[in-house]
Amino acid sequence: MRTLTTAFIAITLTTLFFASSALAATQVLSVSAKVIGNCAFNSAADVDFGDLNQNSGSDQTAKGNLVFWCTKNATYNLSDGEDVAGSGDGTFAGTLLPTGTSPDTINYSLTYSNFNGDGAGKTSPITSAITATIVNADYVNVAADTYTDTVTFTITP
Repeated sequence: MRTLTTAFIAITLTTLFFASSALAATQVLSVSAKVIGNCAFNSAADVDFGDLNQNSGSDQTAKGNLVFWCTKNATYNLSDGEDVAGSGDGTFAGTLLPTGTSPDTINYSLTYSNFNGDGAGKTSPITSAITATIVNADYVNVAADTYTDTVTFTITP
C-alpha cells in the first residue's frame, strides 16, 4: 500500500509540473531611449580693451572666447544679442556706455568664429574665438570714464 501511495504522489506531482508548464505565457517588452539635441556653454573669456590711449592713432583690438558643446551631429547656431536666436552670422555691433558721469559712448564691433556647425559631443568642446575692435575715431574724443557693455549669446541645436 505504501508503494501505491508513493507512486500516486509521484504521478500527481509530475502531472502538476507539466500542467503548470503548459500554462506559462511569454510577453515581449520593448526598451527605448531618445537622445535630444542639446548645447550648453562651458565658459567665456571676457573681452577687455584695457586702457585706451587717446594719443594713439590706431584702432584698438581685444580678444575673448566662448567655449561650448553640442550633442554629437546636432547642427548648432551661435547667435548674439542682435540676432534672432538660431540666426547668428558671426558679427555684432555694440555700444560701450559710461559707468560714471560721462555723456559719451564708444561704439565697438565683434566678430566670432564657429557660429554654426555640427556638435561632436559633450567631451569635445567647441571654441568660438572673439575679436573685438574699437575704431580710433570712436574713442579719441570721449571723456575719461569706464565704459562697459554686455552681449548675450545664445546657442541652439
